[in-house]
Amino acid sequence: MQLGIIGLPQSGKTTLFNALTQGDVPTGNSGGKIEVHTAVVDVPDSRVDRLTEIFEPKKIVHAKVTYADIAGLEGKSAEKGISGPLLNTLSQMDGFIHVVRAFTNPSVPHFAGSVDPIRDLSTMETDLILNDLILVERKLGRLKEEKQRGGIGRDKGLVERETELFETLQSLLSEEVPLRNASFTEEEEKMLSSYGLLSRKPQLIVINQSEDQTPIEVDVPYANTQVINIPAKLEMEIAQLPPDEAEVFLEEYEIEEPSLNRFIRLSYDLLGLISFFTAGEKEVHAWTISQGATAQEAAGEIHSDMEKGFIRAEVVSFEDLDTLASFAEARQHGKLRLEGKKYIVQDGDVLTIRFNI
Repeated sequence: MQLGIIGLPQSGKTTLFNALTQGDVPTGNSGGKIEVHTAVVDVPDSRVDRLTEIFEPKKIVHAKVTYADIAGLEGKSAEKGISGPLLNTLSQMDGFIHVVRAFTNPSVPHFAGSVDPIRDLSTMETDLILNDLILVERKLGRLKEEKQRGGIGRDKGLVERETELFETLQSLLSEEVPLRNASFTEEEEKMLSSYGLLSRKPQLIVINQSEDQTPIEVDVPYANTQVINIPAKLEMEIAQLPPDEAEVFLEEYEIEEPSLNRFIRLSYDLLGLISFFTAGEKEVHAWTISQGATAQEAAGEIHSDMEKGFIRAEVVSFEDLDTLASFAEARQHGKLRLEGKKYIVQDGDVLTIRFNI
């Protein structure tokens, strides 16, 4: 999955990106220039650490999240729409990390003249909504022309259903309601899947504050949206320390874990993803699947041959394996189960796939 880090100029997007990646991408205003920096980050998971203790594997693989630091949004796109290349980049994201500035710094003046997180949050949301509205109205125009031509080459009923759907979208967007607040049928989801509508995408709002600021509570009236307060500059400084110095720093300030760890887990959860594990002496591996995925689909994440030749899955929960510390003990205590292809995998399940090709 890929999450795009967006926000208004000087909000701290690149600072957050550097904190996540231990990088040193230059910060500062891009001047409206489209720039995208991408990095893959491990998802911190204490369960992987525990399985590593149990099995002492030769290889360890964490679940991954891809972050893209996207520059070029300036809070003015509502005037004429987001530019084509930038819109294409944003449309390809699975969700957004929306960085909102709450810190004050005289050497980094706010482009609007004052710091106001609620105003900035609304400005960006309005940009996303109005750009969706432009796309929806263009689609309605094409559907109207198609109906005037008699819907050549397409089922007339489908054209009518598309028209009804996009008129509903137009009504919502005209009232400044983001499309993530709406529910759609399975057919409607398929109709919309290729459009990359920005206000449909789930988002994690990051309130970027100073380390001495009290966390700001933001009541966000949007569905599929979470909020977290992070002092991005401090997190970047911690991330760039050598591991031993970072540990001393956290202990000195009685910080249980960096805020970034929670942030990464939240952004992983944002898209409705869960982790299951395979474990043994060769490898401990965290795999990513969508909530509701079956055992056979989970097998396909490991290898397509496993999905095709799936026979059964041997399943033990992480909690039971944590307590019993071996598959043999789990089997002896009746905690290792045999499940078929339709079994719904649960977060933390440890699977052994039996298959035959």
